[in-house]
Amino acid sequence: MLKQVTTGSTPQQVWQRLLRNEPLFILDVRNRDEFERWRVEGPRSVPMLNVPYFELLDLEGEEEDVTEAVMRGVRAQLMEQLPHERPILAVCAEGNTSNYVAEGLRRLGFDAVNMEGGMEAWGNFYAWHAVAQTERFSLYQVVRPARGCLSHVLVSEHRAAVFDPARHLDTYHELAAAVGARIEMVLDTHLHADHLSGGPALGQGDHIPYHLHPYDAIHPMDMLPARIAYRPLEAGQTFRVGSAEVKVLHFPGHTLGMVAFLIEDRYLLSGDSLFLESIARPDLGGKAEAWAPLLYESLMRMAELPDETLVLPAHFSDIAAGDENGVFHATLGELKQRNPGLLKLAEGEAAFCDYILANLPEFPPAYVEIKRANAGLARPDERAAQELELGKNICAVGKAPERASG
Repeated sequence: MLKQVTTGSTPQQVWQRLLRNEPLFILDVRNRDEFERWRVEGPRSVPMLNVPYFELLDLEGEEEDVTEAVMRGVRAQLMEQLPHERPILAVCAEGNTSNYVAEGLRRLGFDAVNMEGGMEAWGNFYAWHAVAQTERFSLYQVVRPARGCLSHVLVSEHRAAVFDPARHLDTYHELAAAVGARIEMVLDTHLHADHLSGGPALGQGDHIPYHLHPYDAIHPMDMLPARIAYRPLEAGQTFRVGSAEVKVLHFPGHTLGMVAFLIEDRYLLSGDSLFLESIARPDLGGKAEAWAPLLYESLMRMAELPDETLVLPAHFSDIAAGDENGVFHATLGELKQRNPGLLKLAEGEAAFCDYILANLPEFPPAYVEIKRANAGLARPDERAAQELELGKNICAVGKAPERASG
């Protein structure tokens, strides 16, 4: 009986392999600039090699079999660099050219598979994991590994609220159906800049209320009011999702309307104010010097919450920051001990603001257009949406110089 050969792996299968830390080697055949912008990553380091397809493949004629050309290129360039003891995952932009690469590798005796859909599919892949499951409610974290985006779903008494949803809405419908709940509320912590929000569309499509702070219903650079239907959030406001209580806390700094949601006085959906390894950048509205003091005051107030408060941010910068189940969380007490931005609070407002302004990453031009889209001032089609969301999010302050971490 012939052994069945697996020729492709879905992003879901790749993610599960990465979570389980199973042996894997990645051969990425995209251009070098695309590889540097983003790549397949897991919680633990995975050996990988980037060899652009056009460097590997040198067709001798239009009639030559592409797989044969791949084999010739691998023999000439890569035989000493590729492992025989672990599977090889071939990756390209859309999963087409890498399919030829995987086939050529198999013919050469390697255990190779193609990632179906390539980086486009990886960029649109989501997984969800339980953060808390009690008798009264459950809280789930939805992870978009390629973008570093996190959203959350609270479920109680068969009712669900979705916080910071991304634009691929099927994920949230599938999660709600899997746990036997109906989505009745959708809320954004702020007007996002790094990814296209699914909040307005989820609200409009399912005829459910979409909530946003009114300060974020104005594009900070265009100064134009949002053209989306929303219900205004207010500091101190309280919601109930089934029997679970949600409080609204206003923490301006990343945006003027930045809020966090405190669930059952225990779980803090911190949005983009506080991350596991950094803090918010205040410059995405074009007003870094004016907003940095607001961020200082907000984080000072946030730090007054109980140390056992579990912080669940809206993004991660390092995929290795997740736990063994792929959940990104830390107690506020833990973050006070290790988060560089929180540690800087002790030096006072002036030193804090100097630190922030000295560590701002490059401003991504696409973020201006993403904010326009999230405010309903622009309507990108699917191809434009894919291009706007290329690469990982850059919503956090950059890492401090090495001397500051020692």
